[in-house]
Amino acid sequence: MKKRTSATRLARQLGIPKGRGLEAVVKARLITAIFQEVERRGFTHAELSARTGLPRSAVTGILSGSLQKVTIDRVLRLLEGAGLEADIRAAPGPQGSQSVSSQPHRLAWPACRIMIATWP
Repeated sequence: MKKRTSATRLARQLGIPKGRGLEAVVKARLITAIFQEVERRGFTHAELSARTGLPRSAVTGILSGSLQKVTIDRVLRLLEGAGLEADIRAAPGPQGSQSVSSQPHRLAWPACRIMIATWP
């Protein structure tokens, strides 16, 4: 079993904001579920393209691991096209954790954990 990288750890390693790290982790987990379901059902990229309305080249790029310029709406369209649904929930983070904005006029908010469940 592969170890999952947390959004915070990824953000720290790449020197990006935590929100961008979280976005990358969520996308990666959803794309992994899509890839596994596409393999299980034997869909071709062309079939998935037809089911989602996305260009075949976009489907191929996303399922090949390219996350550049991949929007969450495209990932969700692929998820639906593969016959999956996602339940994404935000829950309070560990006690005392807080995400602090670098801009003083913005409010800080409690850190959250995101739980993703996919099912056929």
